Amino acid sequence: MATKSLPILFDRALLCARQRRAQRLETATFLLDRVAQEMAERLQAVLREFHDAADIGSPGEAVRDALTGRVSQIAHIDLPEHESGPLPLTPGSLDLAVSALAFQFVNDLPGVLAQIRRALKPDGLLLAAMTGGETLTELRQAFAAAEAECEGGMSPRVAPFADLRDVGALLQRAGFALPVTDVDRVVVRYDNALALMQDLRRMGATNVLMERRRTPTRRATLLRMAQLYAERFSDSDGRIRATFDIVWLSGWAPHESQQQPLLPGSAKASLAEAVKGRGK
Repeated sequence: MATKSLPILFDRALLCARQRRAQRLETATFLLDRVAQEMAERLQAVLREFHDAADIGSPGEAVRDALTGRVSQIAHIDLPEHESGPLPLTPGSLDLAVSALAFQFVNDLPGVLAQIRRALKPDGLLLAAMTGGETLTELRQAFAAAEAECEGGMSPRVAPFADLRDVGALLQRAGFALPVTDVDRVVVRYDNALALMQDLRRMGATNVLMERRRTPTRRATLLRMAQLYAERFSDSDGRIRATFDIVWLSGWAPHESQQQPLLPGSAKASLAEAVKGRGK
């Protein structure tokens, strides 16, 4: 039986090239810095030591710098520019795997999560953050309206983003125990939409969809997009809002010491009795 091939949504070679270009420019790191600090704070709340850790695909050094002193040693593992080939991870070798703002550009996220799960020792932890949810919803809406008005159609510009339920299901599918997901909404304000797009370039986070339009955006469309953005998503001072939803995910490699769900029928009191008791 033929194996169904995965859809290739992202041009990862182009993504890596743009991230390298961003590193040569004045990189915009405010979002990555926030995530790295939050990651360090979340790990501080975990009452155990981590000796062997890997940072999976995070751009720059922010994550490793933030975890200095919390983790004995942390290696950086690049996500491949192309989708073939496994991650260079030895099974059962890691206490901790972390990743910041990288998973949203992975074509085979279930496969990557499964590889990380195999690389963790029993009771090892994965802690990661990725953009998801309503990230850049304002830009998506403004571009869609401008292209429909100026060009009679729309082209793919902003990547589809996973929501909390999607990510939680992927963790379970990959074999993680005690999966947890939550979202941190960050609203950033800019003078105009063109300033937002400049920041996205400085993050190396511009359009890398395989189905993207390969010709430059018309000037009229771009200007109309900026006008619509300002009309629909600006505050009283004229500055616009840009939403970034940071989806946090964590899961543990199974271990006998972890809390286990009750077996069916093992509860000491029924739900019906509990509800009846609350009504008295």
